[in-house]
Amino acid sequence: MENTHKPVVALIYDFDGTLSPRNMQEYSFIRALNMSPKDFWSKAQALSEKNDASSISCYMKLMLDEAKSKNISLQRKSFRSFGHEVELFPGVKEWFSLINKLGDEKELTIKHYINSSGLKEMIEGTDIAHEFERIYACSFIYNVDEVAEWPAVAVDFTTKTQFLFKINKGIDSVRDDKKINEYVPKDQRPIPFERMIYFGDGDTDIPCMRMVKQEGGYSVAVYNPEDEQKRLNAEKLIKEERVNFVCEADYRKEKDIFNVVKTVLEKMKSDFDFAELLNKHKKIAENTK
Repeated sequence: MENTHKPVVALIYDFDGTLSPRNMQEYSFIRALNMSPKDFWSKAQALSEKNDASSISCYMKLMLDEAKSKNISLQRKSFRSFGHEVELFPGVKEWFSLINKLGDEKELTIKHYINSSGLKEMIEGTDIAHEFERIYACSFIYNVDEVAEWPAVAVDFTTKTQFLFKINKGIDSVRDDKKINEYVPKDQRPIPFERMIYFGDGDTDIPCMRMVKQEGGYSVAVYNPEDEQKRLNAEKLIKEERVNFVCEADYRKEKDIFNVVKTVLEKMKSDFDFAELLNKHKKIAENTK
């Protein structure tokens, strides 16, 4: 049977700890504040506890407050400049072309997405920003001078699961809270959960990884090989059946994570072809008099 269209597969990535070894703010932004990462995150946590507020919105407010006090630019272009300094795990820059080529070979359309509690403007400044269909992440509201004034989107673990449904239903807008709740039959959704692969490393990723796995997709817990505790945390997730795979965060072609994704893509294509074959025979039977 010859397919009339290629199935779409979504690869969805957390950023900090998944594609990059550390939190993106730690590479140059926090350094520019003349603070240590430990001091910055401790201050953000204290702000959250004092106000019984979201830790995500509090770290964003602290970024604004500290930058203003140190006379550091809060323009969008400045955040993107900070993002340019963010380091990536081995093989990340080449990963997307490798996977896209693999998708072409398997007759799959590959789309990459970011689903992160990090800062969208910084991710936009990285060398890989152009690889993503959509970047779902925290962002600021900017005034007419392009200066950040207030958190616009704060992405916690609950928001992350909402973005999965946006990908599933083909909704690009972050603010749209109507279409996300409209009923759409599963077979009419652009990217079914069965054709999603989620990559994450931290607590905010656990609900997404578990949900994708439960809905028939695949979740990959990644860890920094230089961090023993991260490895143990990732292995705990597979023991608890929250993820399908655990891989070292090394995205080079000869490494385990590439082989895992290659195998998953092959299975997705086989599952799609099999479903198409079943549907074809069902239609033949229905049209037989």
